[in-house]
Parts: sequence; C-alpha cells; structure tokens
Amino acid sequence: MAKKKGKKAAEKQSAQSKSTGLVGKVKEFIEFFEESKVEIRKVVWPTRKETITTCVAVLVVSLVIALYLGIVDFALSKIVETILS
Repeated sequence: MAKKKGKKAAEKQSAQSKSTGLVGKVKEFIEFFEESKVEIRKVVWPTRKETITTCVAVLVVSLVIALYLGIVDFALSKIVETILS
C-alpha cells in the first residue's frame, strides 16, 4: 500500500514540476490549503478544563523556577560581594 502512495506522490510531484508559472503556483497554493483543511479536521483539540489545567501548571512551574533562580542569583551576588570587599 505504501508503494501505491509513493507512486501517486511521485506522479503528482512530476505533474507539479511540469506546471510552471503563475497558474501552476496558484494550483499548488489551492492544493496546499485543501490538504491543510483535511489535516486540521484530524486534530484532537483539548477541552477547556485541560487547557486551564495545563496553563495553571505552566504558570506555577514558571513561578517556582523564577523564585529559585532569584534566590541563587542573590546568594551568588552576596558571595561575590563578600569576596571582593
């Protein structure tokens, strides 16, 4: 089955390479958006609850890392200040 798809893709690509100019580019553009529309229908979108949960998790982790880096930065600056003075 993969070979059939490969042949079709090769035929399509050779046909596209033959169609040059503005008309060929417009056809490629339209085909791209048609294929994109098909792919977008396959997407499984998260629910509102999942989106809110992951957003809160990202915010909490970001806050914890920011606090940790702030404390480490403060400690290292005090150490350097002690060494230089």
